[in-house]
Amino acid sequence: MSDPFVKLREQLALQEWPNVYLFKFIVPNESDLLAKVMSLFGELAEIALHESKTGKYISVSAKEVMMDVDSIIEIYIRAAEIKGLIAL
Repeated sequence: MSDPFVKLREQLALQEWPNVYLFKFIVPNESDLLAKVMSLFGELAEIALHESKTGKYISVSAKEVMMDVDSIIEIYIRAAEIKGLIAL
């Protein structure tokens, strides 16, 4: 099975680490799903939530200091397990 994160790994490898990384996700507006998204990040992450006009979705923007490329990929892998989540 090929690595779906090859291109992202290549782009991130050009940066110096540790560094601040911005994650952006859209998730259905359900408290359990939002809690799962929030659990992806550490307590020092800066998280902003914005509800869609219809209220069906919430966008989650999280800035967090990441130690290396693999730690970023790990969050995307865990996020992919959340039902209905879209990574931007």
